[in-house]
Amino acid sequence: MSPDFFRRHSFSKHFTISRRKSKCIFYVPYLFFCISFFFYDMSLRIHCLQHVSFEGVGHIEVWAKKNNHTLSVTRFFEDGKLPSQDDFDWLVVLGGSMNIFDDSLGWLNEEKMFVKETIDAGKVVVGICLGAQLIAHVLGANVYANNHKEIGWWPVVVTEGLGESHELLKGFPDEFVTFHWHGDTFDTPKGAVNLLSSEVTANQAFLYDNRVLALQFHFETTPHSLEEITSNCRDELFDAPFIQPEKVILEDGVRYISDNNKRLELILDRLSNRDL
Repeated sequence: MSPDFFRRHSFSKHFTISRRKSKCIFYVPYLFFCISFFFYDMSLRIHCLQHVSFEGVGHIEVWAKKNNHTLSVTRFFEDGKLPSQDDFDWLVVLGGSMNIFDDSLGWLNEEKMFVKETIDAGKVVVGICLGAQLIAHVLGANVYANNHKEIGWWPVVVTEGLGESHELLKGFPDEFVTFHWHGDTFDTPKGAVNLLSSEVTANQAFLYDNRVLALQFHFETTPHSLEEITSNCRDELFDAPFIQPEKVILEDGVRYISDNNKRLELILDRLSNRDL
């Protein structure tokens, strides 16, 4: 047989088709992966623990809606029912006017156990003000009365070394003004990174295991929530070195709320991407 026989014979055509089929077989799983990733549900089920009616989720709700996340809430001032660990992905522990050692609050010990259980389950946990103190407490750190109450719009400073170099605060200014309303403080738990401090509060924020964030201040403040807390806690606005008058608090809110909300969104985005 001449060599032309093989060039004319259908075997060569079958071989070419076979190679094309093998390429298709290779690309099908890859294509399926890409389509699956595109349609994968990236939304989070975020559960919040709310202690008083006038300290809600604030701007966290705006961020959640932008990202198609769902919010659920346990309101301890109402029924106080806690969810199963299977029912949520993140936990946000909000602020409150009480302290973490108030024995008159029947639900407080149950909440502490729930927060610790959630941390131990490997989930993202964010604590704000009272919530930050609860996180510090269940992680074994001391929580105690600060030397001064810190109420109003006061600056915080990124800590030297660990805070300055941490990805969570990448692009943040070395110092910025945020909203405070607290009289207690905490030590940084063992294994956590102290990220921010202020003139009268050495530990304004810490991150534990790159997924448990405690913020002593209020990035989530909105114009409405600012009016709510000032009207409900007006009796705490007495003359003191680090307590601003109500008028100043409300006026400064107009200047600072927007930037604080943007920083909140940036931090939550980084926590949700776990790119730390």
